[in-house]
Amino acid sequence: MKKIQTMISALLMFVTIGSAQDSMRNSGNDQRQRIQRARIADGAVNGQLTRPERAALVSEQRQIRITERRVEADGVVTRREQARLTRKQNRANRHIRRAKNNNLEN
Repeated sequence: MKKIQTMISALLMFVTIGSAQDSMRNSGNDQRQRIQRARIADGAVNGQLTRPERAALVSEQRQIRITERRVEADGVVTRREQARLTRKQNRANRHIRRAKNNNLEN
């Protein structure tokens, strides 16, 4: 009986740790999305982004959210899926930076 209780406790501990790691990964994605949306809004207010640039960036953010929902649909975010989301967010980050700074002379 003691052996079964120990095995169940260990199993619950691993499940809890795994779900905590997934939620930590997802919260990082959500925070990054919020920061990127704020940068887009800031660029639109400051006149650094034109309407077409803003529309393209907002569309890109929407696609990232759609991908994130698909990835999280089964309840497990694999390393491969996480890497895919990170690549998309890195690409979006570059696009935001380039769009906001394309009117600056070097």
